[in-house]
Amino acid sequence: MELTRRRLGRTDMEITQVGFGAWAAGGSGWAFSWGPQDDELSIAAIHRALDLGVNWIDTAAVYGLGHSEEVVAQALEGMAAGDRPYVFTKCGLVWDESDPRREPKEVGRPESIRRELEASLRRLRVERVDLYQMHWPAEDGTPLEEYWGCLLDLQREGKVRWVGLSNHDRAQLEAAERLGHVDSLQPPFSMIRREAAAEIIPWCREHGTGVIVYSPMQAGLLTGAFSWDRAASLSSDDWRSRDPEFQGTRLARNLELAEALRPIAHRHGQTVAAVAVAWTLSWPGVTGAIVGARSPGQVDGWVGAGSMQLTSRDLDEIARAAAATGGGPVRPD
Repeated sequence: MELTRRRLGRTDMEITQVGFGAWAAGGSGWAFSWGPQDDELSIAAIHRALDLGVNWIDTAAVYGLGHSEEVVAQALEGMAAGDRPYVFTKCGLVWDESDPRREPKEVGRPESIRRELEASLRRLRVERVDLYQMHWPAEDGTPLEEYWGCLLDLQREGKVRWVGLSNHDRAQLEAAERLGHVDSLQPPFSMIRREAAAEIIPWCREHGTGVIVYSPMQAGLLTGAFSWDRAASLSSDDWRSRDPEFQGTRLARNLELAEALRPIAHRHGQTVAAVAVAWTLSWPGVTGAIVGARSPGQVDGWVGAGSMQLTSRDLDEIARAAAATGGGPVRPD
């Protein structure tokens, strides 16, 4: 299988349409954990993705409070420079070492961002990050102009190659663009959570900003393997156990949507998970999708999205099914 590649915005990076998401690799013991995770399984999953042609990994300092970055470094240890994937990480979420389970704070002070980058470089065992992204808008009173200006400075200094934003709206993108080009945006986007398609993805397309969407399978709901029993068995250490999308009538609608994808998956000889990811990639302006995996088998379940083309018939069927869930546009033009 050869995965399709797309250029990320105006950067020089040609990335596969699917990238490996290392959120779950952070393990348990922090506020937004996916529950316990075996490091060896995470490393095996990363290796499987790379063996299948995936050429980028997305992580963040906050995932496992540094642990995900360490796992990524272990997975890439000893790899020849020409074989290494791009590694993307994020800043702006600062945790309390004395209380790891406390929700991290959204901090934008330039001195904090610089400390975070140095720590990420140590954990990842690299001299430069390929793409450095501000995880969330700062809530510590730091103006966007200051924290975005800091990222641009880090780029000029050569400590990061390209810089982007995650979870920022159109007004914030425009403010940042006035200071310096936003190389990428990372918004949440799935058949259930479609708001990004209304405004910010078109904005990025118009301004040469690459888009790498996260949670295209809506944290597992659109894999075709989720169920009421699985939702009921989520551990208290798994953030999904507190998410409304995994409860009551919303869970029922979400599972119905996943079932509606089965005929489409069958026609393409793919999985429901691959269809869910491929749908996000069918929107003009989306460069790639971040897809998580906790084992090599899970990678096999979605990697087909990286070369899959949904038909007009597929998109019409999905639009009818998706209209009952979430909000935002249901079909790309």
